[in-house]
Amino acid sequence: MSTPPPEGPLPYKCTPVFDENTLPAGLRKEHRTKPGVWGVIRVLEGRLRYHVLDPVSETILDPDCPGLVLPDQPHFVEPLGPMRIQVEFYDRMPAHAHPLRTGKLGLSAFSG
Repeated sequence: MSTPPPEGPLPYKCTPVFDENTLPAGLRKEHRTKPGVWGVIRVLEGRLRYHVLDPVSETILDPDCPGLVLPDQPHFVEPLGPMRIQVEFYDRMPAHAHPLRTGKLGLSAFSG
């Protein structure tokens, strides 16, 4: 029996798992993905504050609610105590079975 293909695009790159001590300084200050690159911030443990700078918003991410990073969108993250995260990168908007926080006043984004 063959395994059915996954729904939606697969990440083409993933960061290592970071904790509150190993999270790079570059992610704690303003940065952005390249044009055409989507990111998904996956919180494996704990909580993370996700700051989007355009449009300005702030969202708390946790294991039940990952964050969606739009292409070329300025943002930064802030650990809220002990946590572990990993970031996935896509060449198009990822499709997921659960909502992703976009940082836009807590709205959810779906694709697929």
